[in-house]
Amino acid sequence: MISALKKRTVRLKIDYLDDWRIIQDRPAFIFTAVSVLTLFILPAFVSDYIIHILTQVVIYSIAVLGQNILIGYTGLISFGQVGFWGVGAYVLAHSLKLGLIPAIFLAGVTAAVVGAIVGVPSLRLKGPYLAIATLGFSVAFFQLVQNTPAISGGRMGLFIERVWGIDSPYELYCLSLSLCILFYLWGYRIVKSNTGRIFVAIRDSEVAAESLGVDVSRYKILSFMISSFFTGVAGGLYAYFIGYLEPTMFNITESILMFSAIVIGGIGSVFGSALGAAFVIVIQQIFVALKEFIPIVFAIAIVLVMIFEQHGLYGRWIKLKLYFMNFPFR
Repeated sequence: MISALKKRTVRLKIDYLDDWRIIQDRPAFIFTAVSVLTLFILPAFVSDYIIHILTQVVIYSIAVLGQNILIGYTGLISFGQVGFWGVGAYVLAHSLKLGLIPAIFLAGVTAAVVGAIVGVPSLRLKGPYLAIATLGFSVAFFQLVQNTPAISGGRMGLFIERVWGIDSPYELYCLSLSLCILFYLWGYRIVKSNTGRIFVAIRDSEVAAESLGVDVSRYKILSFMISSFFTGVAGGLYAYFIGYLEPTMFNITESILMFSAIVIGGIGSVFGSALGAAFVIVIQQIFVALKEFIPIVFAIAIVLVMIFEQHGLYGRWIKLKLYFMNFPFR
């Protein structure tokens, strides 16, 4: 009985290195490896429609994770993510001749540079004032693209040819999933590093962080750049995946959807970002014939999360995992 209890007890952290580990123990490693293999292999046996939805979830997860680093870990509320998403998409569309991977990387770098510029107001603004400033960036980007045919392709939009050998739905899914895994590993490493701890310190109290010698301005800009890089890469991937761009794809609604995904998935949670992205995409597919009800569903979901589970779907997942780990001792 004692040995059974030991197996079911949550592993305690006894070393500082435990905080740096992405995967804590062998069972977690096995579960992660099996899950990743399943994500790669199983879609090969489903319809193209299911693969299309899964690819959307994977790409959206990268963008939501980027915004979660900014909002959930640094405490900087931003509604400008759709602007960075659009920057990445259009940069890839105009630089695809360099190659697919270089174009995706360039999309992320360009979005990061723009994010550093947009992040300058965060040095002075907080809370709703920063949200309004970043919202202004989203509106400005939409107007710029809509009124600049050289960027958007005019009324016909911009078509993107898949000329780099990755064109089937399953190949696009595997590419997106591979990049998503890399970015989630990077995201875990960021939040577990000293930089991630500084982000959390700034979120909890800027005054306390600054009194300890933290260069708050520098780390706020860094958070904006990391978040924008994630979102820009996701935007570039999305552009190549969809194969067509038009300005209406980058309106303020997308920023609200990303914010909803963070709240529903779990604010300040890496894995919660993936859960929130999956929820947002799947709900849109379920109510595809009743689009007018989608905002109502998201609103109800956010209210329920705020009332019953402040940590979102990730918090519910943790409670479910602990329930089975401690079964039947609960």
